Amino acid sequence: MSTPIPLAETETALARRYRLELNTGTDATPVWVLVPGVQEFAPKVEPTHQKSTTYDDEGWADSTVTELAWSIETKLAHRCHPTTGAFNAAQERLRLASENFGTASRVHIRYYDREGRPEAYEGYALVTWEPDGGAADDLDTVKVTLTGKGPRKTITNPAAPSGTGTVTLAATSTKEVAA
Repeated sequence: MSTPIPLAETETALARRYRLELNTGTDATPVWVLVPGVQEFAPKVEPTHQKSTTYDDEGWADSTVTELAWSIETKLAHRCHPTTGAFNAAQERLRLASENFGTASRVHIRYYDREGRPEAYEGYALVTWEPDGGAADDLDTVKVTLTGKGPRKTITNPAAPSGTGTVTLAATSTKEVAA
């Protein structure tokens, strides 16, 4: 009798697996609403490297990560109500934040894998809102950049199957993942 061959990771994940939500409530009582119309979504974490080479490195360069910066670049189809023409409230909140100062310029967001995988984050961000413009037959799309203001925190994925807990994995850092 032959031993069954274990399945490998042969499927390719789809880019549309992310869901972006905006807190329209308060920090104490968040109310998460979908940011609709996402056509492109690119989350990033960029490390700052400082040169830390010493004589002990025998001529080999060495660097140390001293800071992390997170951001999201997304392209939105600018959504409006079919009867009233009013723009979507979540998208409008992003646009208004991009035109303000102080706490009014900051939004509380979260994003996660809509299929329940452990990749899920939350944080505060500043907003850049850049309409794409275009020809008469183009759709109204907007490039939105969310620049992290402070830490991006790992959260339990809201789309994870109920009853899943979190486990801690040790690598170069500690991350929470769905069990």
